[in-house]
Amino acid sequence: MKRYILILIAGVFLMNCTAKKEEPIVVSPDQLHNVIDHVIDIMIHDIFSPPVASRIFAYPNIAAYEIVAQTNPDYQTLAGQLPDLKPIPEMDTISGINPQLSALIAHMNISKQLIFSEDKFDVLQDSLFTKWKKMNEPEFEASKTYGLKVADHIKEWMNKDNYSQTRSMPKFTVDTDDQARWQPTPPAYMDGIEPHWSKIRPFIIDSASQFKPIPPPAFSLEKDSDFYKELIEVYNISNDITKNGDESDEIAIAKFWDCNPYVSVTRGHLMFATKKITPGAHWIGITKIASKKINSNFDDTIFAYTKVSMAIADGFISCWDEKYRSNLIRPETLINQHIDENWKPILQTPPFPEYTSGHSVVSGAAATALTSIYEEDFSFEDDTETPYGLPIRKFNSFSEAADEAAISRMYGGIHYRSAIEVGVDQGRKIGALLNTKIKMKNN
Repeated sequence: MKRYILILIAGVFLMNCTAKKEEPIVVSPDQLHNVIDHVIDIMIHDIFSPPVASRIFAYPNIAAYEIVAQTNPDYQTLAGQLPDLKPIPEMDTISGINPQLSALIAHMNISKQLIFSEDKFDVLQDSLFTKWKKMNEPEFEASKTYGLKVADHIKEWMNKDNYSQTRSMPKFTVDTDDQARWQPTPPAYMDGIEPHWSKIRPFIIDSASQFKPIPPPAFSLEKDSDFYKELIEVYNISNDITKNGDESDEIAIAKFWDCNPYVSVTRGHLMFATKKITPGAHWIGITKIASKKINSNFDDTIFAYTKVSMAIADGFISCWDEKYRSNLIRPETLINQHIDENWKPILQTPPFPEYTSGHSVVSGAAATALTSIYEEDFSFEDDTETPYGLPIRKFNSFSEAADEAAISRMYGGIHYRSAIEVGVDQGRKIGALLNTKIKMKNN
């Protein structure tokens, strides 16, 4: 009798173990959010420029989306819609695949290749792999095999976007003989970053110059010229919002949308960088906020990330095309040379030409993409900057947030009005093209 009981207990134990191994792996939207947040943290540590950061967001999201689109009838593949993108390998060549699991594995694999500090990424990835393998090893292995297969397919496409070629192109040459041309700005006086970014293959736009903006006002230091009026406006607004020494709402807005990963701090003979997210990362954060607010499932969440990341990426390609075409000098340089040598902008001037405003372009593009997903009057609380000591800001729509992000550059003292207003319109045109040209949903 005793032996029978022991055998029965052992049998029950084995049955429970078997049942546990066969438990389906559920991949939640929060796991996707956490992976993207982790990638952003590493990107901050590695100090990627805003254009390069936009590329890091786009490709992993597209890989994950393409897997989702194979099994979810609500979504259409991007193959044949994006330049040179061919259909990913079919899923039915491997049995027992969990599409969401494969999607997240593909996302992580490509993300890891695009960052520098791979060891920091391995901690999260190894933890997830161990967890999934214990839950259901056959499902995990099948899904991993397929996810990596798709990742290799997307990476082959990604590696032909001209990025590697731009790494060996010559540095930007500063034209010191033309007072209208951009000059490096204090305190680091860095070279102009990514002068060849317009050569990167775009996702949505036909070419980097498809939405070439109107030229900025003709350079002139004559006080009745349009250019000088915009220059003095930057100076006057900065003085007005700082005259009481208190943090005005305009200053709070400027700091909230700063998103400059190149801020240099000088203390005595020591210079070091403070690390922040890029403009694209801020809008990726807003995408997370929106998807969590309506409790989006995994597939809908990856759809939102993918659409927004493509808008951001092409926003930078379009903007950088104009920046190094017009090659316009920053307000800080001219104000110090001709108006007030002791003036400093509220925000540190980033290291590239002025026109158009990158944050304005990207915000216009991302907000337009988000509005197409979550509707016009989508209110949200933006806590993206709270890790950097900044308070939550509330918005009634994505468009309202984009407008505030754009004007923040004026408050910060780093852009003229034309760069802001033309820039946000430039971005909205890119977002509108995405909404009409690229078919992702089947409804």
